[in-house]
Amino acid sequence: MFDPVHLESFLAVAQARNFTEAGRRLGLQQSTVSQHIRKLEESAGRRLFVRDTHSVTLTADGEAMTGFAHTILDTNRRARRYFAGSQVRGRLRFGTSEDFVSTRLPELLRDFVRQHALVDLELKVGVSAVLYGELDAGELDLVLAKRRAGDDRGRLVWRDRLAWVGAPATQVEAPIPLILYNAPSITREVALEALERAGLTWRIACTSGSLSGLRAACLAGLGVTVHARGLMPEGLAEMPASSGLPALGDVEFVVLAARTGPSGPAAALASTILVNGDRLQRAV
Repeated sequence: MFDPVHLESFLAVAQARNFTEAGRRLGLQQSTVSQHIRKLEESAGRRLFVRDTHSVTLTADGEAMTGFAHTILDTNRRARRYFAGSQVRGRLRFGTSEDFVSTRLPELLRDFVRQHALVDLELKVGVSAVLYGELDAGELDLVLAKRRAGDDRGRLVWRDRLAWVGAPATQVEAPIPLILYNAPSITREVALEALERAGLTWRIACTSGSLSGLRAACLAGLGVTVHARGLMPEGLAEMPASSGLPALGDVEFVVLAARTGPSGPAAALASTILVNGDRLQRAV
């Protein structure tokens, strides 16, 4: 028998790759999270994480445990809902960035709606920078998107590395042909600032308001774009270091509510996203 509390801590650490951050998400002390992981490893009789002063990495057994943990906890939650019933109700205007159109977010939202039949969910898919504006204007209740540089709002779902991507074997020569979201766009700003710092010339080969438009232009060989490495669109590849393109740094994906904080349906969906954040990193 694996304790669901220990499994919740395990998944939080597996997602955050950091014991302190996992504790913050769960409202627990770091020492308590460590104790949960130790007891889970004792129950499994296997080591689940490799830890040093700089990193936390899943072992092969840890990777296997993530699947089992999700199944056990999902079954546990379904049983509780069956006997208790969901008390969450109301309207929820949820915005998600284009980055998640090819992930398991639709599956997660389908399960959420089934679990909370009294919630009226309205979905908006768009560019992160635009979603921020709509949230600030009171047009959305909750957003899952990239975090703007210098913005400390929101709860971290995970960090990823930004990469230059394009069709395999794409040749990059100055001026760099860019395929970018329409302004305003966080990745657009990152790309242009990185090229300016590196002193590289560039030209806009294509702009689009959708990820499918960017992907189509890349597959046509029109140029390169910027995307989170862990959410790489199908058919595209990261440009090699030999291309001479500058490093872009990391990007943070956060779940963000109105400035008053999430409540009711927004709080329920935010919790679901934070618990299942690692599932969103896997393409369908």
